[in-house]
Amino acid sequence: MASTDSTHPEKPAHPPAFPAADIDAAASLVAGTHVHLTPDQARRLRRKIDWHIMPFMCIMYLITFMDKTTLGQAAVLGIEEGAHLNATQFNWLGTIFYFSYLIFQYPQNLALQRFPVGKWMSINIFLWAVVLCCHAACTSFGALFAVRFLLGICEGAITPGFLIVTAMFYTRAEQTRRVGYWFLMNGFAVIILGFIAYGVLYTRTPNFMPWQWLMIITGIITLFTSVLFWLFFPDSPTNAWFLTPEERIAAVSRIQVNQTGVENKLFKKEQFYETVKDPKTWLLAFFAAAANIVNSLTNQRQLIVAQFGFNAIQTTLLGCVDGVVEILTIFLGVTLASQPYIGRAYAGVLMYFPAILGAILVSTLPFSNKVGLLFSYWISIFAIAPFTIFLGWAASLTAGHTKRITTNAIILCAYAIGNAVGQFMWKSQYRPRNHVPWGVITATNFSAAVALLALRHLYWRENKRRDLETRDDTYDAVYIKTESGEEKQVDKAFLDLTDKQNRDFRYVL
Repeated sequence: MASTDSTHPEKPAHPPAFPAADIDAAASLVAGTHVHLTPDQARRLRRKIDWHIMPFMCIMYLITFMDKTTLGQAAVLGIEEGAHLNATQFNWLGTIFYFSYLIFQYPQNLALQRFPVGKWMSINIFLWAVVLCCHAACTSFGALFAVRFLLGICEGAITPGFLIVTAMFYTRAEQTRRVGYWFLMNGFAVIILGFIAYGVLYTRTPNFMPWQWLMIITGIITLFTSVLFWLFFPDSPTNAWFLTPEERIAAVSRIQVNQTGVENKLFKKEQFYETVKDPKTWLLAFFAAAANIVNSLTNQRQLIVAQFGFNAIQTTLLGCVDGVVEILTIFLGVTLASQPYIGRAYAGVLMYFPAILGAILVSTLPFSNKVGLLFSYWISIFAIAPFTIFLGWAASLTAGHTKRITTNAIILCAYAIGNAVGQFMWKSQYRPRNHVPWGVITATNFSAAVALLALRHLYWRENKRRDLETRDDTYDAVYIKTESGEEKQVDKAFLDLTDKQNRDFRYVL
């Protein structure tokens, strides 16, 4: 693997020394070592990490999105009749999921900091599966309201957990594509769920409707996956079961370039206050909220397509095309974002152009032109890609573990708000043209694009400011105290410094 040199450099007379518990969890692993990876060794190590992590993340994200969108498929499988729901109640079932997601988002992030990440996500996935199966026993609005609320609590651990794990194992240059890979599983989820829904549409069982079978089938799949996740998904590169001790050191050293470390289990109030006082945090949150108004289509897409004039079977099968479009647009978006001459913000803005055009056409084309309306609707799905790009970008914009989990929580709370309020646009009096919802989607997509450009300018300006500063060498010769009392030098990347404290940190654009 890589060669390591554990000899100690000559210490200054009074080097600053920190208890190991106060800094990054990986600091003790790499302190006093110098790892030299050749490009070929780095590629082999990354490939090994990819093969052991990405399949789990992709499959798990596919399943969680599939489960989350069962409500939308259930709309054409009889849930409104079976549970005696009106349009307002159906919309509330989509909204309450995100309200509980919002309320429990920060507690979930604190738990992800306090407990092993992989194990905490596994517990939530298991509970998620049980709650999903319980949907099948619900025959009233109140019962469905309760299980949707519980589902939102459990889902709150998945995306922030995946963002933390991605930042732990990958360099910032690699993170955008990796986030894109597991996020585009949403498209595969739509396709698979569409075929499952098509199959259960033909079930004929007494006192058990097709939508109930959908909940049972998806719940069992999730239950099985949660067990595999518990057994095989790693918590951190410092203890990943598939890496040798030497490879763990190399994996941690490989992400040193991020200047963000791996994790720290201590909650630091000063990092929390730094996060909430930073105006850029709230601009990130504004984008997350505005960009996810369009995500209300998740629960409405089946109803929208049916209103174009397609029957239940046609609507169910056409829903699979939604997934194909989502896969292609997300892949295109993260590919553009990974090009150095384009970057994250510009790639997101480029994806908004067709999305805005599609939303305008859905609202303005003659309602008799159902093929044109359908294709315009599919073009509007391009709006899904910018938020995917943004998630990978946001994960690389902060350092300091408490600051990172706080930023993630604020962004995902805003994501929940956007998803929750978006459901209320789809009122029965706007059907079938839905001019008001499509107008709101057009306006919020435009606002989100402007926010991306503003964020890029702010981070570009901060990078320029730091380039002109006299270099700060405060943390260049730092030592940690091990449990045995020995002092070892450690790079500043593993001191759990925030991006504001570490003046060598540069924001990716």
